[in-house]
Amino acid sequence: MVGRQGEKRYICIMGLIYTKLALSNPRKADFEALEVTALADTGALHLCIPSHIAIQLGLEELEHREVTIADGSQHKVPYMGPIKVSFANRSCYVGALVLGDEVLLGAIPMEDMDLILQPALRKVTVNPQNPNIAVSIVK
Repeated sequence: MVGRQGEKRYICIMGLIYTKLALSNPRKADFEALEVTALADTGALHLCIPSHIAIQLGLEELEHREVTIADGSQHKVPYMGPIKVSFANRSCYVGALVLGDEVLLGAIPMEDMDLILQPALRKVTVNPQNPNIAVSIVK
């Protein structure tokens, strides 16, 4: 399980920030959560998962969405969910875009769980100002 005391929750490759997450399907309690390595990217908005992750979690396709990727090209991709994302003592429920070959943790789930990136340390952490519970601004 992600978040046990002393467990390493990040990996750094070539200046990029990778972190460990647990992904699960809240509609299928009999399915095991998957521990994945995700690229943390504040320039992306959504959680993105490869198709094999969606299949393993038994996610339902909710709709298709048109997305613009980093090279500027546009693609129509499946939007699936719900999916529970867990990191340390935090979790959130989101939909996921199905594309690419690795998990991408975007700004929406990071904000929802009150996570921050520490670029100098190349890691994702819970907001140290709110270590015990996620805090959000809703006004």
